[in-house]
Amino acid sequence: MKKQQRTALITGSGKNIGRAVAIELAHCGFNIILNGSSDRGACESVANEIKATGSNTVVAMGDVGVREEALDIAKQGIQEFGCIDVLVNNAAIRPSFNLLNDDEADFQRIMNTNFYAAWWLSRACLPGMVKNGWGRVVNFTGMNAQQGYSGKSAVSISKHAAWGLTKSIAKEYGKEGITANIISPGTIKADDQMELSDQFKNLERQNPTGRLGEPLDIAKMVSHLVSEHAGFINGQLLQVNGGVVV
Repeated sequence: MKKQQRTALITGSGKNIGRAVAIELAHCGFNIILNGSSDRGACESVANEIKATGSNTVVAMGDVGVREEALDIAKQGIQEFGCIDVLVNNAAIRPSFNLLNDDEADFQRIMNTNFYAAWWLSRACLPGMVKNGWGRVVNFTGMNAQQGYSGKSAVSISKHAAWGLTKSIAKEYGKEGITANIISPGTIKADDQMELSDQFKNLERQNPTGRLGEPLDIAKMVSHLVSEHAGFINGQLLQVNGGVVV
């Protein structure tokens, strides 16, 4: 990908997939807006890695599941760099939630983080993308969320809503030079997952590639989707799972 001075906001970028995406896009020449809800130290550590690539970065802490905080994160990034050209809505929560759960506050918290955050941030970033005639939005779903989570219905509902948002942005803003796509990762190792549990070893054996995914596998897909070469990939759900779901 060609070096450029565009800016990317990656939510939940202190560790794992978000961290890998931030560092990969920094290597591609993007200014990076890092975000975390509580662990500033983790984000600052990633910021140091980004600075080592020669890219510029700012840490915008805040809970994207709270509307005012999500909008403030976008505001900080726009004030620092002028525009957010790439939005990667990575932050998510996946707690258990049975369909008969009466706690609507729990349901709303899941919806706010997994769907409304992407909605709020997209609406905050799209005007600048439209003005510049170029933009990229990347959202995330997941294999289980696609198929329907047993015992985690709110997660599946929220991720399907994110899928709908992706298609809506793709249809409404494609002519403005803006694309929106959604990635469905397979089982991805965490940064600190040195030894696999028996459950993960079994998933590893079941995968056609004979391995689990790495955060970099997802980061490489994101870097392609936000590149100049991917302008005709729009409104798509892309499976990055080693072939375990086809």
